[in-house]
Amino acid sequence: MTMLDNSDPLKSLLENALYYEYTQAADPIGSGAISQLSYTEFGSELHEINCTRIIPLDISAQLGCEKPATSPALCANFVRIVARETLTTHFNATSQLFYVIKGCGHTEFDGINIPWNTGDFVVLPVGRETNHVATTDTTFYLVHDEPLLRYLGAKADSPRFKPTLYTSKDSLRELDKARQEARTLNRNRISVLLANKAMDQTLTVTHTLWAMLGVLPKDAVQLPHCHQSVALDLILECQAGCYTLLGTQISAQGKIINPIRVDWKPYSAFITPPGYWHAHYNESSADAHLLPMQDAGLHTYLRSLDIKFVLPNGEISNP
Repeated sequence: MTMLDNSDPLKSLLENALYYEYTQAADPIGSGAISQLSYTEFGSELHEINCTRIIPLDISAQLGCEKPATSPALCANFVRIVARETLTTHFNATSQLFYVIKGCGHTEFDGINIPWNTGDFVVLPVGRETNHVATTDTTFYLVHDEPLLRYLGAKADSPRFKPTLYTSKDSLRELDKARQEARTLNRNRISVLLANKAMDQTLTVTHTLWAMLGVLPKDAVQLPHCHQSVALDLILECQAGCYTLLGTQISAQGKIINPIRVDWKPYSAFITPPGYWHAHYNESSADAHLLPMQDAGLHTYLRSLDIKFVLPNGEISNP
């Protein structure tokens, strides 16, 4: 048999090949080869400094990936733009969605001017240079899927949907309709999902992203639920007494076992890890609003979302 030397192309082809006995590699999270995703909070003080900048909510060191990233597939950011200034971004992403926490202005994208005001959502496809122009002091919450593209070694160059504006007026009107229906049908959850005509299979806002605008009425409890997508939760208006309980296990009575309590703070964000049961509580004297964004568009297409809800009788059900 001919020995391989350093110039032999076969040696190069073979040098990275590994083999694992099944039990050694079937559960990389359990073995510690890849890290679990843990609960993390990001306070509103991150976006209250008055200078134009983008503030990634970065846990890439925990994830063991290239920065910035807030989950394996997504990066959430606070964006601050001082009045009469412009912020230019260019993400290698198939999808980006931003919610205008406060302010007004417009976004220049691929020859289109998109106006926005407080409470509006803007969704943009594929990575292109984008100019955000603020008329007044402005703060965004922006989520994109560039970490997924980096992991795949892919370049986003084919738009899957058109730039889309969801105005505050329209989204709040639809949320109010959902609230009226909830009273009639005794629904536990009051929310609307943003969707796009191009996503006729997943019924999501993009093919990777899922976004929900929800209200948690005063004295209300949203029963535990869980899913395999990572939730990047932005809290909007709330008063003291609003909180989330999170945990990995549920009792036979539908209660979260040994939960972590997350007290809500206005315009702050936190990560709900995949597979965690979570329930929302409003023990304050006013309604509260929340905005979860997830990579559930991708999970829905892969048939891996596996969302479950606790029913009022304590039973667990898929929707």
